[in-house]
Amino acid sequence: MEMNNSFFAGIGIGICIGISIYSIKKYLGMASETTKAIKKFTSKSEYKVVLVVRTDLNMSKGKIAAQCGHAAVGVFEKALKRDPEGLKSWQMTGQAKIALKTDSVDEIRQIADNAKKMGIITSLIRDAGRTQIAPNSITVLGVGPAPKDIVDKVTGHLKLL
Repeated sequence: MEMNNSFFAGIGIGICIGISIYSIKKYLGMASETTKAIKKFTSKSEYKVVLVVRTDLNMSKGKIAAQCGHAAVGVFEKALKRDPEGLKSWQMTGQAKIALKTDSVDEIRQIADNAKKMGIITSLIRDAGRTQIAPNSITVLGVGPAPKDIVDKVTGHLKLL
């Protein structure tokens, strides 16, 4: 009788271990496929995030800082889900954030469209309109994190803020 209980306990444990190994292999296989699908860039350069600020809105320095903060958090959250390897590269290479300026809502939209077409993460910030800016105004565009040379293809023509 004791042998039967040990035998069945061993079979039960073996089944549990087998299911666990199968699940881990399946998860890791899916994770590696997802990583391959997300891996868009082949660059050995450092990574950066660019914050494109609209100067035509005449925001105060504090307002610009707050809107840039929203954009930085926005691209970080998206990268966490869509490109964790790129996010890690950005974190490991100094977390560079560059503030650039534009005086046109049309240009900021064009930059966002170009970045999306290239597969670069973006975060377009619209103001709630509680203080200085009209509600729903586009204030800042976050671009990246991505390799510097890739980001520069869509923002390299802009000047520092």
